[in-house]
Amino acid sequence: MSLVSPDRELLPLGEPHRQTLPAPCGPRSEHLVARLRRRSHELGELPAADPGDDPLDGDDTALALHILYELHYSGFQEVDERWEWEPSLLAARRVLETELEGRLVDLVGPPPIGLDAAEVGAALDELATSGGGPSLSAWMADEGTLLHLREFAAHRSIYQLKEADPHTWGIPRLTGGPKAAMVEIQRGEYGDGDPAEVHSTLFAETMRHLGLDDRYGAYLDRVPGVTLTTGNLISLFGLHRRWRGALVGHLALFEMCSVAPMGRYRDAILRLGVDPRAAYFYEAHVVADAHHQVVGRDHMAVALARDEPLLGGEVVFGARALGAVERRFAEHLLGSWSRGASSLRRPLDIDLGDRSG
Repeated sequence: MSLVSPDRELLPLGEPHRQTLPAPCGPRSEHLVARLRRRSHELGELPAADPGDDPLDGDDTALALHILYELHYSGFQEVDERWEWEPSLLAARRVLETELEGRLVDLVGPPPIGLDAAEVGAALDELATSGGGPSLSAWMADEGTLLHLREFAAHRSIYQLKEADPHTWGIPRLTGGPKAAMVEIQRGEYGDGDPAEVHSTLFAETMRHLGLDDRYGAYLDRVPGVTLTTGNLISLFGLHRRWRGALVGHLALFEMCSVAPMGRYRDAILRLGVDPRAAYFYEAHVVADAHHQVVGRDHMAVALARDEPLLGGEVVFGARALGAVERRFAEHLLGSWSRGASSLRRPLDIDLGDRSG
């Protein structure tokens, strides 16, 4: 039975909230946080990363890049908004982006050269069906407890509470059919014009039903670098015109791989006896993404490769990067839980050993 109901009763929204700067967790984030508390000025050279602080999942480097990207979204309460385009800050961001790009190439190889539209479609189909890592959603549907579900939601809140925004940067960088296709997908993400149906609003509702803080950025001090990279990746692609093909590939595969996992997270909520209204966010994706996966593959990604043949390999690179960072994210969560440990840097205030759900 579908949970989608236009007259469902909603929990009240929390108070309007603008996030505060997180606590630093290493030399890079410490350098940024200390300077961003002052009026915009010359940032100074970004410190080197601590040994072992991988740009893909090191807590300090990922947090530093996340902080810099957030200046293009909601910002921070105590940060002068003139920082957004401060040249020295952009130079520091470029250092972090270059490091992340290099690690992505290490993981999935450089963008392939000379792919035509048909080859792009075939590559997306293979990525969407090949798996290539543990299924977090299948484990959650079968074995996850209420605490696991709450930790998962805390992780995902970093992106889901601004869902669609990073991909929207791509709209002015596309033309014709691919542009129209991205607008169609994004319109659905923003509730087709209904504020109550905006997907970030629906996720906040899920968090409230799970007993979590639904304020944007509320769990930034708890999530690890591997989580932040899943969001940083989209901002990297979205904020640079030269990565517009990769952004399209990321969004296309995102939509193509959404329906089954979203259904499993819905099933986990219902199995654990949580208020069914908490599952509405996931049910809405099951319904919407059944259509969006076709629009994303055929009318956006494949069409872009047809219209701009030089971008075909970049589309595939963006999709591969999505698969790689999501696989590392899933491995982190499942690995932590298999050891009886929290997957967060600072656990929620619930005993993980309680498996009663």
